[in-house]
Formats: sequence, C-alpha cells, structure tokens
Amino acid sequence: MKALVLKDIEKLEIENIDKPSPEPGEVLVNVKACGICGSDIPRAYKDGAHNMPLVIGHEFAGVVEACGQEVDEGWIGKRVGVFPLIPCGECECCKIRKYEMCKRYSYNGSRRNGGFAEYVTVPEWNLIELPETVTMEQAAMLEPMAVAVHAIRRVNPSSEDAVVVMGLGTIGLLAVMFLIDMGVKNIFAIGNKDFQKKMVMELGVPEEHYFDGSKDNAAEWIIANTNYLGADVFFECIGKNESLAVGIEAAAPLGKICSVGNPHSDMGLDRDVYWKILRNQLTVKGTWNSSFTHEVDDDWHYVLDRLQQGRIHPEKLITHRYDLENIVDGFEIMRDKKEPYVKVMCMTDKY
Repeated sequence: MKALVLKDIEKLEIENIDKPSPEPGEVLVNVKACGICGSDIPRAYKDGAHNMPLVIGHEFAGVVEACGQEVDEGWIGKRVGVFPLIPCGECECCKIRKYEMCKRYSYNGSRRNGGFAEYVTVPEWNLIELPETVTMEQAAMLEPMAVAVHAIRRVNPSSEDAVVVMGLGTIGLLAVMFLIDMGVKNIFAIGNKDFQKKMVMELGVPEEHYFDGSKDNAAEWIIANTNYLGADVFFECIGKNESLAVGIEAAAPLGKICSVGNPHSDMGLDRDVYWKILRNQLTVKGTWNSSFTHEVDDDWHYVLDRLQQGRIHPEKLITHRYDLENIVDGFEIMRDKKEPYVKVMCMTDKY
C-alpha cells in the first residue's frame, strides 16, 4: 500500500509498504481522509516521532475492511472515526476512565503507524461509528473538534461571560465555533493574520471583537473592550509566554485561563505577571487531548451529536485538499507558511 513515512527528521516520503493485518482486538481501516495537525509539523521537521520509520497522522476516518480475532465482524463495512490515543487500561487514570491522561499510552501517528496511508490498524475499542450524514472529511476533524470541546469544558464559560480566544489556528477557530454553538454571546478573538479575521467573522464574531495581536497591546484592548472588567475566560491557543501573559494581565478578578497551545519553548512568568494570578485569584487550568469513554457525554459523542444535527461545520476550515501522493506539498505549506491555511486535508478518494 501507499503511505507517507517519516523515515527520520526532515525525511518525509511517500513509499510502498506492506499492508498491515489486524492483531487480535484490532480492525483494519481503509483510510478515506486524514488531516495534518499542527503538531505533525515539528514531528516531521524538528523533533521526530517516538519510533521511526513511522506512518504519521492521527486525525483520520475511514471504513472497516477486516477484523482481527476477538472482534465483532459486524464492524466490517462500517464508516468510523478513530480516537488515536490507545490507553493501557491499567494505570490509575485509566481506572477512573480519564483515558486521555493515561501514563503508558500508545498513539496512532506518533508511537505506532497512523492515518496517512491507504490502510491502518487500530484497536476496536478506539472506533466510533459514523452516521451517514457525517462526511469523511468532517469525521477526520473529530479529533481536533473534541480537543477544542475538552478545553471549553475544562472552564465551562457561561453564556454571559466575556470570553477571549487567543490564537486562531485550527483549535482556536474550532473553539470559537463551539462557543458560538453553546450560546456564548460575548466572544473576542485575537489573531495576527487578515485571513484569520475573515474566518472568525464568517463564524459569527463581530468585526469589532477581533484584534490583531501583532500590532498593539492585546491585554489593554481586552480590558478596554470589556468595560474595563477584563476577560472572565481566556483560552491561550498559541503556547508562548507572551500570549499566556496577555491572558493573566487581561483576566477579570476570579477569571479563568485555559492553557491549550503546545509550548513552543520553555514557559516562564515575570514576577509582576505572577502576582496577578495571586491578587486576582485566577484559575489557571491545563487541558490535554479529549475524553473518549464510549458514553454519550464524552467529548467525541458530544461533537458527533453536533455534527449529526448540522449545528457544526468544521469543513469550513479546510483550506487545502490533497491526495495521498501529493500530501507532502501540504506539509511544506504549513512548515514554510507559504500561503494562508487552516486545515490541510488528505483525501484518499477523489474529491
């Protein structure tokens, strides 16, 4: 089969490799769509993966083609999304069903082969069946959507809160999309590109609620535009000291800050900024991955329900589509920032 193989750092190539066979408890998925995550870029070009050579890609969906032993063959032919984190099932976090915090997990696309291939094997436990109304490219965005929802649920903003999303990549824009769907009325978005402004306005954020954080003091702007009260909830979706400091500076007393972005480098706080956490009695929360428990109230089922109802349209964020043979072009666009992009999608079928 054809697959995108990360052979080593900066060595990303389309190759013909052996088609995998499902082990006991696993299924073979014929991949139909796979998105490039922002984390795939440093994985491919800077940090490498845990095991190489490796087929990367963890945002994918497809059709079950075969089942290993101990798997219900009723899965064959079903359209599925895939929760990419494979928990150990035995650690303390797994015992309380907080699988996203498993201490000994595996992961499709970073620790074992992932979705940038014609086929991939995954545990049956990691499957979620798709309604016919959900497209494959929507399903390939289940993972980033669930990540955004998980972050929102960590701080539970009310409909009347002043909510700021700083960083308008895929997760930030999806957070805006879901906050609007949840009925949050007072959303402010901070980006640094004209096309991000266009995107958030298309999602429903008023123009006067968008700010270009590269041009002026974002914290001052937030305070001035919230009747000098500050942000009740602040989502930091960049992973830089400067943006975290904006959230702390601009937070209202008793405000909540959710750190979402993967860190670009070491993180630290100036003494005066740290004082604001204490004196304003702020809540600073981290978020990681998403909840997947097979229950209707987990993040993945929440997202799937919104998709099925037609309330969420993540495909609006897909700016580039490639077939598997040309997906490296998409990686290079994201690496070099050659042109505006949000979600770059690989479709194994013709689009």
